[in-house]
Amino acid sequence: MARKTTIVQQLINSRSTIKPFKCSNVSKKYSLPLTVGSKKTITSDSHFFTLKPNSRQSMKKLSVLTAAALMLLVSCSKSVSDKQQEEENTVEATTRRCASYEVLQAKLKEDPSLQKRMDEIEAFTARYVAQKSVNGKLEADGITMTIPVYVNVLYSNAAENISDAQIQSQIDVLNEDYAGSNGDVNKTSTYQTVKAGNTNIRFTLAGIIRKSTTITSWGTNDAMKKSSQGGIDPTNPTTSLNMWSCNLGSGLLGYAQFPGGSTATDGVVILYSAFGSRAKVPSGTFTSTYDLGRTATHEVGHWLNLRHIWGDRRCGDDFVGDTPAHDGANYGCPAAGAKSACSGKPLEMNMNYMDYTADACMYMFTAGQETRMRATFAAGGPRASLR
Repeated sequence: MARKTTIVQQLINSRSTIKPFKCSNVSKKYSLPLTVGSKKTITSDSHFFTLKPNSRQSMKKLSVLTAAALMLLVSCSKSVSDKQQEEENTVEATTRRCASYEVLQAKLKEDPSLQKRMDEIEAFTARYVAQKSVNGKLEADGITMTIPVYVNVLYSNAAENISDAQIQSQIDVLNEDYAGSNGDVNKTSTYQTVKAGNTNIRFTLAGIIRKSTTITSWGTNDAMKKSSQGGIDPTNPTTSLNMWSCNLGSGLLGYAQFPGGSTATDGVVILYSAFGSRAKVPSGTFTSTYDLGRTATHEVGHWLNLRHIWGDRRCGDDFVGDTPAHDGANYGCPAAGAKSACSGKPLEMNMNYMDYTADACMYMFTAGQETRMRATFAAGGPRASLR
């Protein structure tokens, strides 16, 4: 530190012109002397410097400038490294980001047989939906499914060790959203005719497993689901839903495993600060915008075989007949009446739980989505063991 102070003092004492220098990807600005007398000696381009000695008299000052440049490069590199580490360890989700589709694509590459199972599930679902269609309307089977839920909490600090009350608030939100009894379900009149109403899917808290860890950020490789990698193994994955609450990196809010995957990794992963509802537990630990428990509603939808409403591509297929085509994800709280750029320019259903809007602005499933989810529980379905 003393050496650095000496160099800076020498630079101040010189008659050099100072020009701001900014490290790439770092907000702090650094200054470098770019002239000695009237002759230019250093030019800068991002992290690169070119030294141009102009006279023997300049060499002494040039050596000082060279040392300063090297020290600034080291400082800049360290600042970039520190910043990246800070971002990895402390991530605030700014837009809804679900990695379920990306995780599915990775698993399909790892296990070629998974595609065959997924195709069989789609064929089974199509037959089930056809059987439930009466005069163009979907007929509910009326059987209430109650799903035991195990919540696995991985924490590296007190904030991540969310309370029992915050966990219970998430179960309560799931029950409200899947019963169609959430207080905001009637905000829109546009899609009342296809609104799901009660899906007859219930959730009950079966247990909470907590584990302290030195891992400060988790990714999408399912490590949090494996005790051998510092995580927590799922409990009774064939007859219950496992949820993991942890600190996800890369701005992720969560991801789920679709039906058909390995039971060893089956379940839903949620960012700890998006787990539960601030409205129900104001003292909990929450991120802004995604603090009403709708991330879990969205991810459990994937776990029950729902796709993103835009089909994960421009005007893609979500395999549901009563959802409009979307040209992409919606974010925040879009104005009512927004139209898709897809064929026919239909009104977008941006309040659907399978879009990417803010928690306060998503509040419905459709009857078609309900039937698709119910198909997973039917005899021969991928989650029939939950019956």
